[in-house]
Amino acid sequence: MSPFLAGVLQLLALITALALAYRPLGDYMARVYSSTRHLRVEKWIYKAIGANPTAEMRRPAYLRGVLAFSAVSVLFLYLLQRVQGSLPGSLGFSSIGPDQAFNTAASFVSNTNWQSYYGEQAMGHVVQTGGLAVQNFVSAAVGIAVAVALVRGFARSRTGELGNFWADMVRGVVRILIPVSVIGAIVLVACGAIQNFAGIHEVGQFMGGSQQWNGGAVASQEAIKELGTNGGGYFNANSAHPFENPNGFTNLFEIFLILLIPFALTRTFGTMVGSVKQGYAILATMVTIWLGFTALMMWTEFHHGGPAFEIAGGAMEGKETRFGIGGSSIFAVATTLTSTGAVNSFHSSFTGFGGGITLLGMQLGEIAPGGTGSGLYGMLIMAIIAVFIAGLMVGRTPEYLGKKIGTREIKLAACYILVTPALVLCFTAAAMALPTPPHSMTNSGAHGFSEILYAYTSAANNNGSAFAGLNADTQWFNTTIGLAMLLGRFLPMVFVLALAGSLAEQKPVPATAGTLRTQKPLFTGLLVGTILIITGLTYFPALALGPLAEGLAS
Repeated sequence: MSPFLAGVLQLLALITALALAYRPLGDYMARVYSSTRHLRVEKWIYKAIGANPTAEMRRPAYLRGVLAFSAVSVLFLYLLQRVQGSLPGSLGFSSIGPDQAFNTAASFVSNTNWQSYYGEQAMGHVVQTGGLAVQNFVSAAVGIAVAVALVRGFARSRTGELGNFWADMVRGVVRILIPVSVIGAIVLVACGAIQNFAGIHEVGQFMGGSQQWNGGAVASQEAIKELGTNGGGYFNANSAHPFENPNGFTNLFEIFLILLIPFALTRTFGTMVGSVKQGYAILATMVTIWLGFTALMMWTEFHHGGPAFEIAGGAMEGKETRFGIGGSSIFAVATTLTSTGAVNSFHSSFTGFGGGITLLGMQLGEIAPGGTGSGLYGMLIMAIIAVFIAGLMVGRTPEYLGKKIGTREIKLAACYILVTPALVLCFTAAAMALPTPPHSMTNSGAHGFSEILYAYTSAANNNGSAFAGLNADTQWFNTTIGLAMLLGRFLPMVFVLALAGSLAEQKPVPATAGTLRTQKPLFTGLLVGTILIITGLTYFPALALGPLAEGLAS
């Protein structure tokens, strides 16, 4: 079997698995967030944190819950790293320095999981399981909660109430993320991923010296790392490490976990607003972009550009032979079109155009299908922009799901789509202009610029992957990337929740003959075009200086 055919068959198997899980999981999540019943374990949690899960929250209270919980999480994780050297199970590792502890705390709380450290050489069992793994669950649940609040904004009328943040977050963890992660961890252990609390031990001789590895609760963290679109690896090699991702089947299974909830949330959206066809329209947009990017990535990486490529069957530099070009390409697109950031190959070693595809995937806002929750609310923001553009073309007030899109709604949507590019481009410009940051680049020229651009794109879009050539463990990058992650996560949430509150206060507008049918293929095409044009106009000059210049020169 040719490597290309193997890659196509993997893609078909992945699509089949996602299609089978789409409806049952999407409907189940809709029931979770619509239920008035609280499980016993949830009641214990509410009592412990002093929350009233039945109290409806308006936008300010919901936002305060999101920000307060996240701020406490950053502080807790920061302190846990700073005292690691005094904790049991630290494996002899010292406490983490202030700038790196801040960067890591901001990273995991913002669902970015950017890592400027070697996991197996820096973090002990307590920090890994009690700090990082916990944030993998709750940060993902926060993203879903904000998306559900926006969906309620569309579904409700003449009220500013968006639900209860504490109930939404706890339910997301207890009823969705934990059960699926347990199943995922069992599958990974059965296929060879490790799960233990072993210390550091020698595994043999390597290049004249001893090679050492430490164990850990890897499979359980790997499951939620992918399911929650987190991405932080237990080991520095991330999902290229055989302890995290042993073989071709686990590779495909991890891609499935990455895409599972973001795609299924479109079904949840359609069910909660009372029209599954609206969910299918959003799903079709996500699938169109995802399949298009996957096809482009496989084409550019399988493209034979010389004798070395001919012998290897494609661009194998930086890729694991047990996954091949097909498995690596599908994984790279999935992880950069979501906010995952996990890697099973080095994106820096992809072809010039291949690296550009991973960059562009993040710059779209990671909405196809995007992160857990963040993908759905990002796509709904773009849908509002598309409806507004359609309204301008026909000369009538735009409407979406029975809600008028007026001046206030458009201003909030515009702020949402502008904040992330502003962070990416401003931080990139500062890093390139100052004398010290460029010293962290391994490469010069277009590829070196791509390293910097990729780092801030990954941070502000809460992805977490990196071009491997950049040494980001410096005070400058730890601090500025940490700020980009926090601002890129929580500033958009401010606008999303403000928009949700504005929509919930409106009364529904009846559909007329002039109403744009947003459940039709025509709207899907308009939405795809809107996403690509907005992203292209925003980032094309920067992409022309980096991956496009490199690709055209090679």
